[in-house]
Amino acid sequence: MKKITYKKSGVDINSASIFKSKIKPLVRRSFRPEVLADIGGFGSFFRLDKNKYRDPVLVSSSDGVGTKLVIAGIAGKHDTVGIDAVAMNVNDILCTGAESLFFLDYIAFSKVKESVLVDVVKGINRGCRQAGCSLVGGETAQMPGMYRQGEYDIAGFCVGVVERDKIINGSKINPEDTIIGIASSGLHSNGYSLVRKVFKPLELKRMSAQLLEPTRIYVLPVLELLRRYGSAVHGIAHITGGAFYDKIGRILPAGIDAFIEKGSWKVPEIFKLIQSKGGIEDLEMYHTLNMGIGMVLVVKKESVPGIMKKLSEFKLESWVIGETRQGSGQVKIV
Repeated sequence: MKKITYKKSGVDINSASIFKSKIKPLVRRSFRPEVLADIGGFGSFFRLDKNKYRDPVLVSSSDGVGTKLVIAGIAGKHDTVGIDAVAMNVNDILCTGAESLFFLDYIAFSKVKESVLVDVVKGINRGCRQAGCSLVGGETAQMPGMYRQGEYDIAGFCVGVVERDKIINGSKINPEDTIIGIASSGLHSNGYSLVRKVFKPLELKRMSAQLLEPTRIYVLPVLELLRRYGSAVHGIAHITGGAFYDKIGRILPAGIDAFIEKGSWKVPEIFKLIQSKGGIEDLEMYHTLNMGIGMVLVVKKESVPGIMKKLSEFKLESWVIGETRQGSGQVKIV
């Protein structure tokens, strides 16, 4: 009788062990002093410095890269999507005012070259270092039959911390606050199903360098901004899925509307190309894509010059893109 093994079933435990040993030195580069153990154990340890905080609150997030991974597969380029996995999480908890502490990843596949997985982890590690957080562990799941050969998926999990009395949740937003938009680095990690509908595979491959530009990580600049102007920042929104309507709408109090003025910033050409080639209406564009604005700050009007000057010091382009007014909690793009 022919013997069945786990390896013959599609899961190679030895290869997985070799891969983990290869990435250990890479992952250690992101370790903060609070990390107490190497990766590979049954749990990851992070010692929160109690002397650093008065009343700390932990903030968590989980998100993935989405179908941007299809573009990575078409282009055969996998060293930046890990940055996206980190960015989607750390930028989200940043909206509460939280500093990112540590990150874990989940990579699932049926059969992928080891070099591809190493490139993905390199990107994750780079993203963590850009955000000032530690990559403390994760899961590499080989699942035969779930994915086609060469395909994989990535998800991330992030934990951060914020002082309880400094939590930003939009509740302090007032009428006549100013809305500042911070430039994105491109499409970031949303709307790629729409993009893949607009362009043919050969076009996607030709445009892959631009389409794979990693999501900008705003953590360190915005945390520094909050240390200086924290009381003036009433709301922060990360412009991802649902874009302007959903993400800004999420932080608005019930009696406040946000008015976003088209033409108040320079929309990158890639968005114009997607819209014209796909025949897509403005409402759909601003409800799906970031249109060149990766993060939005809702701030006191008198603090605008100082905040924008601080952003420029970090080489972040920004614009006044709108204001808040009395209303019913809606986002209006005019």
